[in-house]
Amino acid sequence: MTRTDKPVIVQSDGSILLEVMSSQYEDARDSILPFAELIKSPEYVHTYRITPLSIWNAAAMGVSCENILCSLEKYSRYDIPSGVTFRIRDAFSRWDAIRIVRYSKGMLKVEFRSRGLFDEITSKPAIKNIIADSADPLGFIIPEEIRGRFKHILIKTGYPVNDLVGYEQGDALDIALRDTCVSGQGFALRQYQTEASENFWAGGGPRGGQGIIVLPCGSGKTIVGMEAMAKARTYTLILCTNVSAVRQWITELLDKTTLTGADIGEYTGSKKEIKPVTVTTYQMLTYRKSKTGPFEHMKLMQALNWGLLIYDEVHVVPAPVFRATTEIQAKRRLGLTATLIREDGLEEDTFSLVGPKCYDVPWKELEQKGFIAEAVCYEVRLPLPAEKEMEYALASDRAQFRIASENIYKDRVMKDIIRKHADEPILVIGQYISQLKRISAVLNAPLITGSTPNAKRDRLYDAFRRGDVPVLVVSKVANFAIDLPDASVAIQVSGTFGSRQEEAQRLGRILRPKERISTFYTLVSCQTTEEAFAHKRQIFLAEQGYKYRIEQWSRDDINL
Repeated sequence: MTRTDKPVIVQSDGSILLEVMSSQYEDARDSILPFAELIKSPEYVHTYRITPLSIWNAAAMGVSCENILCSLEKYSRYDIPSGVTFRIRDAFSRWDAIRIVRYSKGMLKVEFRSRGLFDEITSKPAIKNIIADSADPLGFIIPEEIRGRFKHILIKTGYPVNDLVGYEQGDALDIALRDTCVSGQGFALRQYQTEASENFWAGGGPRGGQGIIVLPCGSGKTIVGMEAMAKARTYTLILCTNVSAVRQWITELLDKTTLTGADIGEYTGSKKEIKPVTVTTYQMLTYRKSKTGPFEHMKLMQALNWGLLIYDEVHVVPAPVFRATTEIQAKRRLGLTATLIREDGLEEDTFSLVGPKCYDVPWKELEQKGFIAEAVCYEVRLPLPAEKEMEYALASDRAQFRIASENIYKDRVMKDIIRKHADEPILVIGQYISQLKRISAVLNAPLITGSTPNAKRDRLYDAFRRGDVPVLVVSKVANFAIDLPDASVAIQVSGTFGSRQEEAQRLGRILRPKERISTFYTLVSCQTTEEAFAHKRQIFLAEQGYKYRIEQWSRDDINL
């Protein structure tokens, strides 16, 4: 193969273009994925980007600078831009330039690679204030309890800390995965689930035990978490997005592990159980009676001698939980997510406080292997009613978005889509409660919102799974961690502006493996602000490689 036939083009901004039709595509993809973030993967050319964070993730997993440069050289059609080479080497020079290791009981030693870096860091007031003692020639001592805060400060200065302190074991817990589920089904990990858990565990040494697994919705991230628990064999605290997710975790643990009901506690608004495995929500941990009051339940993170913390949907960890995480760095920490995108841009916080990304598989790769469902995405554009045009024109930006989102014509289009998929389980997902109540009445379909009691939510989810409820209307409470394996159609009637994270999660509701192709519809008022935000959200899906089609409805079509 000549150089002009190679599949990779490295651009000066750090982006990498990879041609899918090349005979070397798979080898090149596997070569660059450890050190470059996949940005988009439409049909013919996939785009990756090299960033300091992607390099630090690779370095934390043992990839060397020379390995990266050799991989790029091997598959690159053109010379690698010198600026990219410089930035890769610079990012690598910052990794492992600062280490923290055990010094004595309650104290840690910070070690520096060079005198210049030592002088630079120790000159910063935030660092001066936490040094307990010097440690010649190039180091100092800090109290163990500020381990996380120190790492957080350092990454904000552009230096990720290589944390080699290790972990407290936590109280022992006898747990293993079953070969046959309690429900009677055979059970075994898929290859990628085994690889993900092994990458996280890293033999149980200090280089493992902290990290983030990135797997698509529907691919079994919970199972990866359970395998990590089986490796750690210790008391575990699991943090989830909502009560339904808490109960799904408990159901899965009872079905697929040797744990019993006596081992597993639910810590929610209705129950306050603290057991060797305790499952709670981020909302519980961040509850306080007033804006200035204490977090009533944050003490749960210290309630028992946990050896492992699991952050489900780690990309939505709220800031107070991040702050608490800085104080418990002695615990092993596993983050699970379908996307590392944070709309608040705090990916570096996730890296320094939970851990580096230690496993990632593109959505389309698992779809091609049949591990998640094939899906087709539609954007259905429809006009505003004539009587709403003047109201829309005179409204504020936020009011305009809501007027467009609650467009009454969406009801007509939605009913047409439901007739088209009459034999399939359908989710209708939206943002605005008044709109969802209207839709629920129009369809005579049950509605789940944030105010729906958890017991009623569980009953409705179960009825939907059984097929007793063919159409379920849900608010944004269903964005995260709801296991509805038979849902094959989702109709999105409104969303949170241009949130790519939300788009990924909502699509994930219909990606559990199944015989039929899943369909994801987004209803959009054309020539409004909603159209611009929808464009951003839908581009994200197209970039992940999903087939994406646009349909246009006129007033005449709607009034037929």
